[in-house]
Amino acid sequence: MATRIARPIDPDMHPIATGNYRIATPAIQAFFELVHRCLRYRTTGALIYGPSRIGKTRAIEYLRLLLAETHPKITTYHLQAEHKPRHAEGPFFTNLLDAVGYPEPDSGSNPTKRIRLINKIKEACSKNGSGTAIMFVDEAQRLAENEYEWLRDVQDHLDRMQIKLFMFLVGQQELYAIKVSMQRAGRTQIVARLMVDELAFFGIRNANDVATCLSGYGETVFPHGTSWTFTRFYLPQATDNGYKLVQDAQVLWDEFAAIHSKACLGSKLEIPMESFTRAVEIVLKESELQDSADFRPSEEMWRYAVRNSGYVQARVATARVQRELSTFV
Repeated sequence: MATRIARPIDPDMHPIATGNYRIATPAIQAFFELVHRCLRYRTTGALIYGPSRIGKTRAIEYLRLLLAETHPKITTYHLQAEHKPRHAEGPFFTNLLDAVGYPEPDSGSNPTKRIRLINKIKEACSKNGSGTAIMFVDEAQRLAENEYEWLRDVQDHLDRMQIKLFMFLVGQQELYAIKVSMQRAGRTQIVARLMVDELAFFGIRNANDVATCLSGYGETVFPHGTSWTFTRFYLPQATDNGYKLVQDAQVLWDEFAAIHSKACLGSKLEIPMESFTRAVEIVLKESELQDSADFRPSEEMWRYAVRNSGYVQARVATARVQRELSTFV
């Protein structure tokens, strides 16, 4: 029986158990470079699009934390676009006010909500000592054309107050189709302001990408300021004896490749972040009680984790959307 080592916190409180953690990926790095490029060249809007469950929302959360460290004076917001039958101005600005932290977002008339939004952003920028704010709009393909126009109006209003609001529209592949449709229809005022640059967000595409992500589990610590990396929390004896998850990068990639081929998915292998993290979490949790100095997760354990990661289901679910949008990509 494996020797039990006391952990610094209750395992139920660990980020792996709660799912409240973010690991850097090559796609997130590309996203950050896009943000940095837009800030540098004053490009006020960009699209980031890709299949569902590939890691876009997690990327937003990771980038907001990263920007707080690298650009502490810049105010950032995360707006979740809502699915709704009517695209009315009131509910739209209520959602915006909620995103910027206004205490009573649903109160007041539509013009009042607009002014409150502008003032709230201005107040935050003034407090942070910068005239720059960033808004990540998640699931932006849900927005109607008039809502894009309202976002442009907010940018214009803030610009007159010497505040630059950068918009990063994040969504599924339909978002790129919306840009193409607007270009064809001559809606250049929206495209030129909110959709200038673009990034096709991607999943994990090769064993090197797998290694990059697995390295994060061996470098990220919790509690902060301790030596308890994510891997060590579950496998302290194996980790102290030199084991690192990154050593199994090729094995994990090969297992995803095998299930991809067996399912006859046809398309190129690209692992969504949700499936990837679930597979890693399964291995860590299943390995915990087997931990020892000589323990290493077996190929069979990685295979089991991949089978239960939801990868095939996720790819099948997005295949139809990819086919429908193939004429735009």
